[in-house]
Amino acid sequence: MTSITLSELTEQIQQTIRAGFETPVWIRAEISELRENPGGHCYLELIEKDADSDTLLAKSKATCWGSTYRMLKPYFESSTGQTLRAGLKVLVAVTVEFHSVYGFSLNLRDIDPTFTIGEMAARRLQIIRQLEADGVVDMNKQLDMPMLVQRLAIISSATAAGYGDFLDQLTNDPSHFAFYTRLFPAVMQGDQAEGSIIKALETIYDHVDLFDVVVIIRGGGATTDLACFDSYDLALNCAQFPLPIIAGIGHQRDVSILDMVAHTSVKTPTAVAEYLIANLQQAEDKVLDIFSDIRYVLKNKIESESRKMEQTKLRIKQTLRSWVVLKTHLLERQKSRLQSNVRLQLLRQNNRLQMLEKNIETHSPVFLLRHGYTITTLNGKRITSAGQVKTGQKIRTYVHDGEFGSTVE
Repeated sequence: MTSITLSELTEQIQQTIRAGFETPVWIRAEISELRENPGGHCYLELIEKDADSDTLLAKSKATCWGSTYRMLKPYFESSTGQTLRAGLKVLVAVTVEFHSVYGFSLNLRDIDPTFTIGEMAARRLQIIRQLEADGVVDMNKQLDMPMLVQRLAIISSATAAGYGDFLDQLTNDPSHFAFYTRLFPAVMQGDQAEGSIIKALETIYDHVDLFDVVVIIRGGGATTDLACFDSYDLALNCAQFPLPIIAGIGHQRDVSILDMVAHTSVKTPTAVAEYLIANLQQAEDKVLDIFSDIRYVLKNKIESESRKMEQTKLRIKQTLRSWVVLKTHLLERQKSRLQSNVRLQLLRQNNRLQMLEKNIETHSPVFLLRHGYTITTLNGKRITSAGQVKTGQKIRTYVHDGEFGSTVE
């Protein structure tokens, strides 16, 4: 039996691979692992999965040496707007190598960004369609934005320049509106961003009654760090959140999926602050308009009531005047009646007095004496009977023109 050493076998394999793969080969694969070392080299693991079952079909180590990686990485990221990272599907040119000690590996020589862009666009479209099928794309947009948005739950990095710009804009605006802000810190880029932002949303949910809106802001950094905002899970959490979400994640490219499901989306954190200030300004204008309308209605009502009061006063005056005239007329008639009654009473009383005087006169001693009668008295008392005197008594007799004394016989 003929035999060879292991090194001889690996040498034959190496020669065979070199003969079969003299030029780089373009392959489609997904990056499952990516690691950069301090020397600038990049070590990857490339895989292929079954599209239907997600079963692993192939896996291989790959290396991109520092001299090549320093050119390919910025080229890929500037072209795609994405960080070269695990989870991306790529089209790369590789050379096939076999080392007698380290075994089979691929050496990455070139990369085609347009393939990844197409894959990303397809994945993004798939996420959008899934959200539409779930019926959640417009859920957050359908929430009513409060008239006064002042209590803000902010998701951002505490050290982000955009967060500082946002607070400065709110604080230094000439309108001097009051805002209550509370930061819920989160990682805003990289592989950890999605889970960190979702965790911040869950924390806010536990205190949802304390806030009017959620503000998700990110400022500064490269656009290649925005992949987390095209996540299905993050979009699903934002779409179903019970408070309106305002996004300002600081980009100028096409809108992210987060922008699509958020209640309101603007470009930058500063623009979010301007939106909130404008919201309060509109609310203030509405309040002032309502106040003006109320004042106008009240003014008209007061003027109308004043006119009614003046008319009522005029009617009262006219009524009083008529009443005074009527009362005066009645008083005059009453006065005339009283005067007539008084005159009649005076006349009657005068006649009565005259009759009394006549009666008194006809019954007075003077009247009797003047008509030939006399009055005889005894000791000053009138004598009306002969039996009242005795013989020898002194009596006195009165006539109309004098008196005289007599002695009874």
